[in-house]
Amino acid sequence: MALLVECPECKKRNSQKAKTCKCGFALAKFSGRVWWIEWYQDGQRKRERIGPNKAAAEQRLREVLSARTEGRHIKKSPDARRLFKDLAAWYLDLPEVKAKRSYKRDKELIANLLTHFGDKLLKDINPALVEAYRQKRLIEPSRRTPQAKTKPATVNREVACLKTIFNKAVKNGKAEKNPAQGLKHLKENNERDRILSPEEYTRLLAHSSAQLKPIIKVAYHTAMRQGEILNLTWGQVDLKECFIRLRPEDTKTNEGRLVPLNRELIEMLQAMPRGLPGVRVFPYQGKAFGSSFQKAFETARKQAGIEDFTFHDLRHTAINNWRLQGHDFFRIMAVSGHKTMNVFKRYNTVSKDELRALVGEIR
Repeated sequence: MALLVECPECKKRNSQKAKTCKCGFALAKFSGRVWWIEWYQDGQRKRERIGPNKAAAEQRLREVLSARTEGRHIKKSPDARRLFKDLAAWYLDLPEVKAKRSYKRDKELIANLLTHFGDKLLKDINPALVEAYRQKRLIEPSRRTPQAKTKPATVNREVACLKTIFNKAVKNGKAEKNPAQGLKHLKENNERDRILSPEEYTRLLAHSSAQLKPIIKVAYHTAMRQGEILNLTWGQVDLKECFIRLRPEDTKTNEGRLVPLNRELIEMLQAMPRGLPGVRVFPYQGKAFGSSFQKAFETARKQAGIEDFTFHDLRHTAINNWRLQGHDFFRIMAVSGHKTMNVFKRYNTVSKDELRALVGEIR
């Protein structure tokens, strides 16, 4: 049954059974709960399934008839019949995506996107819907710290992933447009100045499990990132030269670097049973640490009574400790892997005592 009794082109009334208006404009048709459009081209009847949105059916029909009038090729819109969850599955199955070091993280980001966009047709995903998603996520509890809200930085990463999926889809003819294109990042204000004091470090080690303790020591003394430590293999540990050798593929910045080992770490690593070059230095039950690592760290942190502290803050602490020891920024940056001073300076926290030292003791 044709439900559009008023022609969207000339606004003339037509009978409900009419398939086309007297002006030649084809009418959108409704079948069950799904809108279709139909038109005639070169004497042949064409039909296209749109979905439950009447306005989208009218808009698509206008696009089709405009293309017909201008003599352009009319192709079916992939957005009208493809669900986002199917597009996400296609994206995650791409060989170049599977080869990404961030593949696991991409899957986590997409899992969040699917809760909001999964069952929606691509044509129904627009900038307003993406913005609604952002606002919804900002008031949801954080996965890592449920007592806090999801941070803008996390939402930015999710929307960036959404953009990447649609960009790839448009390039491959699986979508017509990117609904997140041009959407500006949320202001993150993500800088932290939390430093672990020596006393807190001692408490944290005292409440850490035997598997967690050496990982915390490495982070505290080397400023290595969590992924670099958990994926560290014995082939990267050079106890003769007292260095950890990170290859470009091991780092976030895709640049290799040397990380010096102090006496405490050398003795710790020497005391550990050494495996083959490809074996991880810090395995968990014979495998790589997964989500259990974060849980173990949070347990130790809470038991130690340490508030507002993340594992990444250990990197912050190591860099700040080197600065306090008088090492120049260039050597510290070479070890930490920072490329620019703008990013590096966020890891340096000048304490009140250091500021007071500029003017000496006030009597």
